[in-house]
Amino acid sequence: LVHTMIQRPRGTRDFGPEEMEKRRCLEAIMRREAAVFGFREIATPIFEYTELFTIRSGPNIIEEIYAFQDKGGREIALRPELTAPAMRFYVNELSNSAKPLKMFYFGQCFRYERPQSGRFREFFQFGAELISNPGPESDAEVIALAASIMRRIGLKNYNIRVGHIGVLRNMLAEAGVDSEVAPLILQKLDKKEYDEARQRMRDADMEEEQIERVVDITNTVGPIDVLDKIEGDARDHLLGIFKILEAYGVTDIEVDLGVVRGLDYYTGMVFEIDAPVLGAEKQICGGGSYSLTEMFGGEKTFSTGFGIGFDRTLLALEKEGFEGPAHSMDVYVLPVGDACRQEAHRIAAELRLAGVRTDIDLMGRSLAKSMKYANAINAQRVVIVGEKELAQGAVTVRDMNAGEQRLVKREELLAKLGHC
Repeated sequence: LVHTMIQRPRGTRDFGPEEMEKRRCLEAIMRREAAVFGFREIATPIFEYTELFTIRSGPNIIEEIYAFQDKGGREIALRPELTAPAMRFYVNELSNSAKPLKMFYFGQCFRYERPQSGRFREFFQFGAELISNPGPESDAEVIALAASIMRRIGLKNYNIRVGHIGVLRNMLAEAGVDSEVAPLILQKLDKKEYDEARQRMRDADMEEEQIERVVDITNTVGPIDVLDKIEGDARDHLLGIFKILEAYGVTDIEVDLGVVRGLDYYTGMVFEIDAPVLGAEKQICGGGSYSLTEMFGGEKTFSTGFGIGFDRTLLALEKEGFEGPAHSMDVYVLPVGDACRQEAHRIAAELRLAGVRTDIDLMGRSLAKSMKYANAINAQRVVIVGEKELAQGAVTVRDMNAGEQRLVKREELLAKLGHC
């Protein structure tokens, strides 16, 4: 009976040990940095009721996500992102927590889209959410964490662009654009599809002068001085954020009033981080302040958060030359002949119990082949357990880096290897 080989589903990946070590290393740095800022980890289910995502993004999102009926006929979806689940959790169970509430998470998300470079149907996201007051302090804290993560992981080249969705929202409202139509215009501006955006603004009866002013504002990028082009609350809020960020030592940021973020739940500050080394698909982080809790049946709250595309960030780091930690074992235990195998297992158990990373020959290989294998797994020491040595109550310990070996008394072995 010949079975066909089963492949993994399209848009998913398998990660080998080297890849996982690299990913865990990066993930650990991100988690540690979030903890340094006082954020604590939460986790939510991988699947939720589909309504959680359609209530915010509209029914069209069904086309882009894994949505299905479960065996009980309930409409279920694999989560396409982690902000909505975090806010649903907050409304359900965390709304009485002391403020500010600082949360972070890491996990996989699922989108049914055409797989391409850096885009997968199963992808990983690291993110943080802060529920606090609507002042510039909250926004600055979140941007500072995102910037700090980029610095800490060692990404050399990245751009942080900060804008305010209120600027364009107010301009459209003042031009008499209906609040139902405004998000459609903002989506086109977000994608820099100016011809379609202009057409939609004309359809909304905006004058040509107003249309060109909107397009001009979306192309306003540069140092903090470019805020002189606008006035009002949004400008004051951004100036407040930049002042705090300067105190935090986060100065490698620019104003970009064209950062719209295509999602209509953003209400104020918005920001994006790009890694130019990735070319066209260069965005690795996006975030901003938003209000979602009232959509999920809770009180209106002020939240700011971000999501980091973990896979793309790792890709950017690798393009800059990042390599994960080299795999190594502290000790490789090598019995010479079957008579010594029992004692070899005792030695391995003793070392492992003391937390020494220990591997042991399981294949019954020759001495030469076993030494070759010890090299391959990057073992720092090899404990050779032979009959002659055991008769003297000793084993041979070979230092693989120095290429030297010596006889060590069996009872002194742990003391000698415990700190190697």
